[in-house]
Amino acid sequence: MPIEPDSAQVRFPPPLVYLGFLLLGLGAERWADLRTFGVERAALWAAGAALAGGGLWLVATAIGWFRRAGTPPPPWETTTAVVTSGPYERTRNPMYVGMALIHAGLAMALDGPIALILLPVVLLVIRTQVIAREERYLERKFGPDYLAYKQRVRRWF
Repeated sequence: MPIEPDSAQVRFPPPLVYLGFLLLGLGAERWADLRTFGVERAALWAAGAALAGGGLWLVATAIGWFRRAGTPPPPWETTTAVVTSGPYERTRNPMYVGMALIHAGLAMALDGPIALILLPVVLLVIRTQVIAREERYLERKFGPDYLAYKQRVRRWF
C-alpha cells in the first residue's frame, strides 16, 4: 500500500485495526474465564447480525458518497473533496462508526465478550492514529471549509 505524499499519512488500513482487535479478543477467550455473554445463542446471533448488517450498510453508504464526490475513501490516498452529504451530515466518520458496529456485531454473534470489551481500545487507536491524522490533513488542505464542517458536525454522533 503506497502512501501518497498528499494524504493523511495513515500507515495501515483501519479495517485491519478492527479485525485485529476482534481476533485478539476472540483468541484471548481461550485463556480467560470470561468466555461467553451467558445469553441464548439465537438472541446473540440476531443482535449481532443486526449490528453488523447496520454497520455494513453504513460503511457502504459512506463509501458511495465518497465515490459520488470523486474522492477516494482510503486515508493513504489524496483527498480531493470534503464530503458533507448523506451520513456525513450527522457524523464526520460514518465509516469508522460502521466498522465499530460490525466489530460489535461480530463479537456478539460469535459470543465473544472480550472482543466486545476491546472495542473502546480500537476506537482509541482509530481516534489517535487515524482520525487525528485525517483531521490535521483536511484542515491544512481545505482550511476554513473543513473547519466550518467540523464545527457543524460531530466526530462520532
